[in-house]
Amino acid sequence: MGVLSCNRYGCTNIMCSRLSPEYGYICDDCFEELVNSGIDTDIEEFMRSEKNENNKYCAAEKYGKIFELIG
Repeated sequence: MGVLSCNRYGCTNIMCSRLSPEYGYICDDCFEELVNSGIDTDIEEFMRSEKNENNKYCAAEKYGKIFELIG
């Protein structure tokens, strides 16, 4: 993986591993935020929105602490 800048407005991440021919590169942080925003999210609008810096950890991490794996 090379230096591939995220195409989301205001995102400064440069290590992207996902590419859309229509929307460009997206970093893991922005992709996770997109997924967590739900299936009805408008991708074009999402890519124009600023990155949610308050969401420093993913929902899976948060909920994983509440609902711990057993077995």
